[in-house]
Amino acid sequence: MIILRRGCRCLFFLLFVLPATAFAQPADLGNWMIYFGNKDLGERWNLHHEVQYRNYNVVGDLEQLLLRTGIGYDLTDNLNVLQGYGYILSKNYVGGATDKISVEEHRLYQQVITRQRVGRVGLQHRYRFEERFVEGNFNFRFRYFLSLNVPLGTDRETSRFYLSAYNEVFVTATESPFDRNRLYGGLGYQVRPGLRFEAGYMNQFFAFGGRDQLNLITSVSF
Repeated sequence: MIILRRGCRCLFFLLFVLPATAFAQPADLGNWMIYFGNKDLGERWNLHHEVQYRNYNVVGDLEQLLLRTGIGYDLTDNLNVLQGYGYILSKNYVGGATDKISVEEHRLYQQVITRQRVGRVGLQHRYRFEERFVEGNFNFRFRYFLSLNVPLGTDRETSRFYLSAYNEVFVTATESPFDRNRLYGGLGYQVRPGLRFEAGYMNQFFAFGGRDQLNLITSVSF
C-alpha cells in the first residue's frame, strides 16, 4: 500500500504540477497528448489506431497533429507484423517569427514488434521502416524502439501501478543519417485489462539541439 500511495502522489505530480511548470516556461517544455488503440479482429489480425496532439506549450499551441493506423498480424503470441499509414500536420515556427507555416506529410510504414519477459520486467522491441512523403519530397527512415515495463508492488499479476521507460533512435537514408533520439520515463496505472493511463517525461535530442516534452498517454485494447 505504501508503494501505491507514493505512486498516486507521483502520478498526481506529473499530471498537474508539471503542466503548471510548462506554462511558466513555454519555450522549454512542450506537451504530447497521446491515444493508442488496438482492436482485435480475430484470427490473429488486429487494427492499430492512434492520435497524437503535440503542443509547443501545455495546450493551445499546436506543434503537430499525428493520425496513424495499420493492420497487424500476430505470427506468434509475442511477434506482430504490421503495415500502416500515417497523416501528419506540422505547424512550425520559422526562425524567431511568431507566425507558423503548415507542413503536411503522408507516411507509409512497416513494423515488427517482439515482446519478452525477464523476471518482472516486460521488454518490447520495435523495428519500424517509414516511407515519408513531405510536401512533394520523399525520404526513407528507420526507427528502433526498446521499451521496458516494471510493475510496482509485490504481485506482478495484481499490481496496477507500473514504471515505463523507452529509448528510440531514428536513422535516415541521407548523408547525415542520425535524425533524432527519444528518451522517456513515466508512471502508469492500469485501470483494468486493456485500459491504461500513463504520464511521463521525454527528452528528444536532434542532431542540432533538443527539446523536452511532458507525455500524457491513454492506451486501449478491445
